[in-house]
Amino acid sequence: WSGIVKQALSSSAPTSRRYLALHLPWLAAERAMRSGTAPPDAPFALIEKQRGAMRIAALSARAAAVGLEAGLPLADARGRLPELLAVPYDPQGDAELLDQLARACLRYTPSVAPDPPQGLMLDITGCAHLHGGEARMQRALIAQMKQQGLTTHAALADTPDAAHALARFGGNDVRTLPVAALETEEEARQALRRAGFRTIGDLADLPRAPLAARFGKALVELLDRLLARQDPHIVPRRRAERIMVERRFAEPIGRTDDVLEVIEALVEDAATKLAERGTGGRAFAVRLHRSDGHIMRLTVETGAPTRDPVLVIRLLRERIDSLADPLDPGFGYDSIDLAVPHAEDMTERQAALEPERETRVDIGPLLDRLAVRYGPEHVLRFRPGDSHIPERAGQLWAMASPVADTAWLHPEPGEPPLRPLTLFDPPQRIEVLAAVPDGPPRRFRWRNKDYLIARQEGPERIAPEWWRRRGGYEDNPGMSRDYYRVEEEGGHRFWLFRHGLYGRECATPDWYIHGIFA
Repeated sequence: WSGIVKQALSSSAPTSRRYLALHLPWLAAERAMRSGTAPPDAPFALIEKQRGAMRIAALSARAAAVGLEAGLPLADARGRLPELLAVPYDPQGDAELLDQLARACLRYTPSVAPDPPQGLMLDITGCAHLHGGEARMQRALIAQMKQQGLTTHAALADTPDAAHALARFGGNDVRTLPVAALETEEEARQALRRAGFRTIGDLADLPRAPLAARFGKALVELLDRLLARQDPHIVPRRRAERIMVERRFAEPIGRTDDVLEVIEALVEDAATKLAERGTGGRAFAVRLHRSDGHIMRLTVETGAPTRDPVLVIRLLRERIDSLADPLDPGFGYDSIDLAVPHAEDMTERQAALEPERETRVDIGPLLDRLAVRYGPEHVLRFRPGDSHIPERAGQLWAMASPVADTAWLHPEPGEPPLRPLTLFDPPQRIEVLAAVPDGPPRRFRWRNKDYLIARQEGPERIAPEWWRRRGGYEDNPGMSRDYYRVEEEGGHRFWLFRHGLYGRECATPDWYIHGIFA
């Protein structure tokens, strides 16, 4: 019997794991082209400041084809390719895209992990047969990435390191890969090349002790991972479980005050769980299960993450009061549950040691109440835009939209505001008299009225966005602007700008009034 049991156990023992690696060599460039910040038909580089100089962080395929490399200073790259365009590098955007792609791959396997900066790793052990086999799954994933405009290289292997190396360098045999496939320090790879090692196969059968003594133990571990002698596995990306709390009753309850007390207790329980995760709820969904099987649903959303039960209860009262049909408990509710379908990071703030006078009024609760009463899509707010062009520096968004990371510009204490509260859309043309063509304005005429300027400050030059260049303001907003803050004799303050650089961008620049200071 023992022999039969051993044979059964050995026949049911799990086979080696299988990994599918996806390598996206042009992820940063193709994401920039998808977002419209980079042209699809011209060579460009994504740049960032490194060691006090602008250097290339990533390249488009066209730029790489002429021999440019990451890490090269932008000035040197333009010396080789004068028409090279420069686009700001956004590593956070690349990471978010990888995270989205990882979520999309969960349909193939529950074990998916981003492999930054340019890849994904899938543990497909026991999953390939559900999609027609490994080769068919690989082709389906490549086609899915191609639909999103992403170039993809894929490879299968028994360890994540081997799959990653094959997807990056190509081929079907790890032993034929160059020593650069060992993702160790460049000094170690140079030492290997100086010692005469060119491929992984040259190192595969050597004794481990001399290798570790000469090149370090870490290199030997990386080599064993590539050769499938060690499997470090991957840490799959898993969605955080949705917070759900519930109360069941021995006897049905029907009074509104009792219901709200239970909901408040549920919110307090949910707030404890949110605090443990360091998050705050942006939406709270309540379900009231009536004894006859009917389910009443109440959902409230907030403009910012919160864990305040009092605020949530106040919003739920607003929701109940705004119902077309009153809350009907019938024969009572058997149970009530509360879920937090949308949560965001909410960091704790250290209170000051000394009491401080609050200078800003938080209108968030007011906005939340308006959103509950009229709907979040009908409550709009301004949020800062990622642009230095004044008319695009502020945008109207629905209250339920995510909060922008960009902060508003604030003047120095005691200084006048940098921008007027009222902007004209579009700016209005004016007639200006200046001492010299490219000098500050002295007098201007607007709406058939003359204004003599008593004081002026400027210019503040705002360059155009190069990707929007097209020739007066209505036809070509893509010229430089020189802004002046002026005050006329009567005390009124205006924001004027000269559109175009005299003698360089146009022969006779036009003048516009863009806003009025309060």
